[in-house]
Amino acid sequence: MSRFKALLVERKEGESLFSQQVVERQFDDLPPGDLLIRVRYSSLNFKDALSAKGNKGVTRSYPHTPGVDAAGVVEYSGSELFAAGDEVIVTGYDLGMNTSGGFSQYIRIPAEWAVPLPRGLNLREAMVLGTAGLTAALCVDKLLKAGMKPDLGEVFVSGATGGVGSISVALLAKLGFDVAASTGKLEMVDRLIHLGAKNVVDRDTISEGSDRPMLKETWAGAVDTVGGDILFNIIKSLKYGGSVACCGMVASPNFQANVFPFILRGVNLLGVDSVEQPIEVKQGVWQRLAGEWKLDCLDSVVSEIPLEALPDAIELIFRGRAVGRVLVRID
Repeated sequence: MSRFKALLVERKEGESLFSQQVVERQFDDLPPGDLLIRVRYSSLNFKDALSAKGNKGVTRSYPHTPGVDAAGVVEYSGSELFAAGDEVIVTGYDLGMNTSGGFSQYIRIPAEWAVPLPRGLNLREAMVLGTAGLTAALCVDKLLKAGMKPDLGEVFVSGATGGVGSISVALLAKLGFDVAASTGKLEMVDRLIHLGAKNVVDRDTISEGSDRPMLKETWAGAVDTVGGDILFNIIKSLKYGGSVACCGMVASPNFQANVFPFILRGVNLLGVDSVEQPIEVKQGVWQRLAGEWKLDCLDSVVSEIPLEALPDAIELIFRGRAVGRVLVRID
């Protein structure tokens, strides 16, 4: 097989607009690397939509194939770490940003970017989780290490109908926490309850009080996926010693802040990154997601599309209208 299919994003000549279409590519179009991987599944993330729309903060040069996630089978290995036939997961690092990504039948990457598919997960399940699942698990892990326990009170999740939010709700519920899920899509209440939320909070409610220095102690902990003033309202609403794991900025990268919650209630703001985590950390988290943290509700948070449907799905996620996870079936 000398040619393969991939989504290619190109800048229209003389314009600031970018087109996305599935085209045939050759192996010579791929970057150098230790592993040639036949991709079976990928997933669509907000960062992929930014790359597909020409965001220079994500991708510097075009034409380009986005896709920060990939799960597939090693076809060729120039590394002792893997052999042909091994099933692997690849998330983050430079995949899909400035390295040709997972919206393609083949990727070529450094061996150090790949995690062996752990026993307990198949390739499809791995990409239903993808970067979103990895990020959610990292958020929960940080909160647990900061001392959060189910008997301390309700845990808040913002952006709960998004990928990270949905999986955070399900994972926290599995671990025995009472979860308050926040969303602006109130038609999704039943879905959030199905995932394990005990309470659903209108996004407008958590947006109130941004001009006040402190708010009533409400949450024992939180996962924030949106940023902006909602993040600081969460901080101002944490119980004494509570923590919020922050991993997103779809609302805004900026927020108004003061030191009162930190010095009067001893709360913690925990930053979470899933892109540049050491591969050993990623591998450990994937092991937990395949084992004691495995979720049995994944099919309720995912819609599955073929590679050819990506342009329409990218438009939906870019406009903030996507719900849950979007699984991309490459073959």
